[in-house]
Amino acid sequence: FRDLHAEEVADLFHTTQAVGNIVEQHFGGTSLTISVQDGPEAGQTVKHVHVHVLPRKPGDFDRNDNIYDELQRHDKEAEDSPSKWRSEEEMATEAAILKKYFQ
Repeated sequence: FRDLHAEEVADLFHTTQAVGNIVEQHFGGTSLTISVQDGPEAGQTVKHVHVHVLPRKPGDFDRNDNIYDELQRHDKEAEDSPSKWRSEEEMATEAAILKKYFQ
């Protein structure tokens, strides 16, 4: 993230806004949490810039900010290793479903 030029940051967040509108609609959210983890101390586990777009619903956490505790805990679990991530097939299936919203 820190290495991007201003135009790239603008493009990234323009795209994030579009994706956010779609995932909020598709997953029945009423709000979004947007997260960029830039560097290992921030919890970045994939070595390229990307944005987490998390649809939110009323009451999904007891305290709204508990999502950050959950994200931090998730980043430290063994399930966050590449061998535990979703398969290429699972991601392709989800991408095909979401793609229809962008056409």
